[in-house]
Amino acid sequence: MKHLLLFALAFICLTAVAQHHEMSQKYYPETDPLVLQKLEEWQDMKFGLLMHWGTYSQWGIVESWSICPEDYGWCQRRKGLNPQNYYEYVKEYEGLKSTFNPVKFDPEKWAKAANRAGMKYVVFTTKHHDGFCMFDSQFTDYKITDDGCPFHTNPKANVTKEIFDAFRGEGLWAGAYFSKPDWHSDYYWDPYFPPFNRNVNYDPEAYPEKWEKFVQFTHNQMLELCSDYGKLDIMWLDGGWVAKVEKEEIQHSLTKKAMLASSGFLKTYAINQDIRMDELKLKMRKKQPGLIVVDRAVEGPNQNYLTPENRVPEKALPYPWESCIIAGGGWSYSPNAKYMTGKQAIHMLIDIVAKGGNLLYNIAPGPDGTWHDNAYTLLENMGKWIDVNGEAIYSTRSIAPYKEANICFSKKKDTNDLFAIYLAEEGQTQLPAEVMVHSFQPKVGSKVYLLGSKTALKWKKSGNGVLIYVPASLRKNPPSKYAWAFKMKIDQ
Repeated sequence: MKHLLLFALAFICLTAVAQHHEMSQKYYPETDPLVLQKLEEWQDMKFGLLMHWGTYSQWGIVESWSICPEDYGWCQRRKGLNPQNYYEYVKEYEGLKSTFNPVKFDPEKWAKAANRAGMKYVVFTTKHHDGFCMFDSQFTDYKITDDGCPFHTNPKANVTKEIFDAFRGEGLWAGAYFSKPDWHSDYYWDPYFPPFNRNVNYDPEAYPEKWEKFVQFTHNQMLELCSDYGKLDIMWLDGGWVAKVEKEEIQHSLTKKAMLASSGFLKTYAINQDIRMDELKLKMRKKQPGLIVVDRAVEGPNQNYLTPENRVPEKALPYPWESCIIAGGGWSYSPNAKYMTGKQAIHMLIDIVAKGGNLLYNIAPGPDGTWHDNAYTLLENMGKWIDVNGEAIYSTRSIAPYKEANICFSKKKDTNDLFAIYLAEEGQTQLPAEVMVHSFQPKVGSKVYLLGSKTALKWKKSGNGVLIYVPASLRKNPPSKYAWAFKMKIDQ
């Protein structure tokens, strides 16, 4: 019990710290009018798909991290013939390229399922931290299209191109996840030095020529994605520790490092890893005008929207944002992944939308190139709900107080249409006969509707709010499951 209490207190503290950090972050508004227009469209979309996929799916392990010599739980080596020997393990991990053969890869099936679910954009892992490219990069042979990978003979071997084409064919935007660190590159983890943690394993300022080679390598790969893969809408960058760091920050980090050195394994610290993102952003936008750039966790003008990871902020955030959330299992493929229920996923989407954000929902393909059946079931449930209630989701903006009790609010952009979305409680399958909304009142003489029904509902003012009467016919046969959206016009 004591351990459970300590865990709960730690979780509460971490949540509070994360929320404070999100609320206090400085957001740098974009000035490019084409990007501003795309950001506005992106905020209208509300719902997207994230996919982590690579050779690591064959072992069913967390993506990339087991080859990082840090002492975190997710970095622990549990697969392979000799996980106790780091160097032997890395060799075997990189050898997964020789057995990666996802012959059941069918991106059109994924795209159709995402479209039916109401998703509007996809973000695909073109390269994770391990450096393995899921696209035909000309700057490395550590890629799915290389002769050493059995899948290279498949007509769909360039999976990034196939995915982008399939999803654009269903009307979705294409976004590229790209890892700035590359643990396979000799220009990042120089084989002369042992890697110590996630960072570059040498001092870029002591070896400027070597670092410049890595900068050019990184620029070249991102520009490939902007040149050879059709219309690209989002460049979604991970590995926020690869960034320009001022000398004062480095000194502070080194002081902290000295203080921690005697207390256990030191996991990471600040080091200047400037890949000249300002320059790279302009290069990419020359090829892809209006490109949204998401330099995650790097405060500055190259983070067009922020990305709380696997959590939903407690309050609305004052800038464009997106919660990236695991749908089932982990970020990468897990053989026995347990997925959210339709109710859980829909309530989460509603909560995020009410706070002004987007939901980026992660589904991880397996080593054969397929999704779990439960992933399709989940998306089908979400799509059925959105078919009825999408008007309360898309092209909406947050409106205070965002939520009261089990009712969330959203407001149609540039109109006075307000939606009060009633979240079903555990075991609840029908609406009550009366629904009380305390925070808003319909305009005098206007009507209130339940989305999915053309019947105007009776209502009356109650204090500063409104009491809505739900007829028995709608209670017995509600237009959707899990949540119900009332539409009204307000004076605001």
